[in-house]
Amino acid sequence: MSDPTAPNIPPAPLWKTAPGPVPYLDALAGMEARVAAIQTGTAPELIWLLEHPPLYTAGTSADAAELIDPGRFPVFETGRGGRHTYHGPGQRVAYVMLDLNRRGPDLRAYVRHLEDWMIRTLAYFGITGERREGRIGIWVAGRDDAGRITEKKIGAIGVRVRRWVTFHGLALNVNPDLGHFEGIVPCGIRDYGVTSLHDQGVNVSMDEVDAVLKETFKDVFGGG
Repeated sequence: MSDPTAPNIPPAPLWKTAPGPVPYLDALAGMEARVAAIQTGTAPELIWLLEHPPLYTAGTSADAAELIDPGRFPVFETGRGGRHTYHGPGQRVAYVMLDLNRRGPDLRAYVRHLEDWMIRTLAYFGITGERREGRIGIWVAGRDDAGRITEKKIGAIGVRVRRWVTFHGLALNVNPDLGHFEGIVPCGIRDYGVTSLHDQGVNVSMDEVDAVLKETFKDVFGGG
């Protein structure tokens, strides 16, 4: 007989890895279809790992003044929370489609789980990722050439929930062209830079990052 006091941990979601860059509108259509199927119980939860061609996205709080170079890359308005974000090759995007009806309908807890997921992944590679009050995403502290303390963003989070099924997710900078972020004020934060695993001296492949993401996901979200 099963133990009625045992935690109800859902089975592991399916994982899908795109073999090449996925156009942004194709990704949106894919997420919409999957979320609808999860809601009706006709498809399991999904974590979709991919890269995009170079582009900017504008979240629901985006300020047009923060799009510094609007002609540099395509710009897509999106229903996720947040402001302007860059996506491109060398950045691992994880679109997370989970049913919070089963996992717990708590949006703050879910966002914290996404943060924990990135923090644990970075720790595996010897990088200390940290939260910052009032600044969404994950940050890395360091020092510049003059010895001054710096803080740079290494991972972004943008979420949307429909009837407690999630989509969008996180973006972890593995080895993107950091100059591409200069066309926007990333996430509306002007006084801080961006970094990546490669920029921090960690030269790993996307496959290695993906393997760690899958392991640390279980640590944070549970599942087999």
